Amino acid sequence: MPLSKRSTLTQFLIEERRRFPSASGDFNALILDVALACKAIARAVAFGELGGMLGNHDAAAGGASVNVQGETQKKLDVISNDMFISANNWGGHLAGMGSEEMDEPYQIPGQYPRGKYLLVFDPLDGSSNIDVNVSVGSIFSILRAPQAVIDSGRDITAEDFFQPGAQQLAAGYALYGPTTMLVLTVGNGVNGFTLDPNLGEFKLTHHNIQIPADTQEFAINASNSRFWEAPVKRYVDECLAGKTGPRGKDFNMRWIASMVAEAHRILMRGGVFMYPRDTKDTSKPGRLRLLYEANPIGMLMEQAGGRASTGSVPMLSVVPTALHQRIGLVFGSKNEVDRIERYHREPVAMKDHTPLFAERSLFRD
Repeated sequence: MPLSKRSTLTQFLIEERRRFPSASGDFNALILDVALACKAIARAVAFGELGGMLGNHDAAAGGASVNVQGETQKKLDVISNDMFISANNWGGHLAGMGSEEMDEPYQIPGQYPRGKYLLVFDPLDGSSNIDVNVSVGSIFSILRAPQAVIDSGRDITAEDFFQPGAQQLAAGYALYGPTTMLVLTVGNGVNGFTLDPNLGEFKLTHHNIQIPADTQEFAINASNSRFWEAPVKRYVDECLAGKTGPRGKDFNMRWIASMVAEAHRILMRGGVFMYPRDTKDTSKPGRLRLLYEANPIGMLMEQAGGRASTGSVPMLSVVPTALHQRIGLVFGSKNEVDRIERYHREPVAMKDHTPLFAERSLFRD
């Protein structure tokens, strides 16, 4: 296939850098290292069982290993984490890394130079779906390291990552599906790049992605309905009521159980995704991780004209308190996220529990 007129990721980043004449190029080089890790993971995912990639990871003593989240690790979780580390630990751009698959921050080995950025990532989001060939992906966020870390060269600590999402310098994800895509924001809109398998290059295919403000599609795990808080129940019930309900229109419901795939669908055609705080496990204020899932996806949504929220407050305003902090997450079309936040602020009237007049719903407790 001859070279096309589409920009490569490298060319795109060079154009972005020209807006900042004093930039050193380290930031661009870091993103290209992340992209290299994503290419390697895409290759491993594509081979699947042919490459012995499926199934649970076996710990050294035998049996499946468990990460800091208490989740059983898949082989590809561990392989993907190793690929992110090996692609990014040597270049001199990072002061340290944080990953879903590592309990503590990763220190840059002493033989490599250190830089001024921090990288946090979920190396393989949705990995529970890998054995059934559903789209999975990688999520990443780039932060600036605290000046004290840069000046002193000391080891990083978890507290160095405790920056609100609004301070992210870049965020993105790679989607490993029928095609491999890298969706990226460097704070100047959202752009999508498709991996050209002939050239091994990401090519710009989706310029300045925008999310419609309104939608007729929502995504939520309905099996948790009995644990939802009242504002979420109200919202879902109104959507299910369709044209005859207070919304006056029909909605479709989706659930892939791979947040990268959910986010990509919403970026491509709108919608709202909800993984809200609930009462299923009161020790966890949500299911998703703030630093390397909610914040990067939140930045992408906001940069594409959508919104991201905890359900009550803007996601990017939350100050982290733990490296693996969990949080509720709602994101997507702006007007729907606004509505869900409003329902959290409004008092909910008591329902009439007289059986004859009880409100009926697919998700009634």
